[in-house]
Amino acid sequence: MKRVAFKMKLKPGKEKEYKLRHDRIWPELKEALTKVGIKDYSIFWDNETNTLFAVQKLEEENRVDELPQMEIMKKWWDYMKDLMDTNPDNSPITYPLIEVFHMD
Repeated sequence: MKRVAFKMKLKPGKEKEYKLRHDRIWPELKEALTKVGIKDYSIFWDNETNTLFAVQKLEEENRVDELPQMEIMKKWWDYMKDLMDTNPDNSPITYPLIEVFHMD
């Protein structure tokens, strides 16, 4: 398994809605994420900075690069754009993080 971490920025005052939408994540989106090789996905919120910290475990032979072309992903990004800092295509602006330590 490969681990990937990144951060995103949540807009002020959008914390509860962000959590609510993820509590009700669409089954077809979960299916798409699994299909491309995401086996474990967590998002944490830093309430002091409104930073979201995401960690994914990916299959070695994953296809996550296909996600931006998938209609369900585009639909989710459109649905979430009012809550986060986004790119022109409504995907969240992400900042990759470099792993400096890991312990199993």
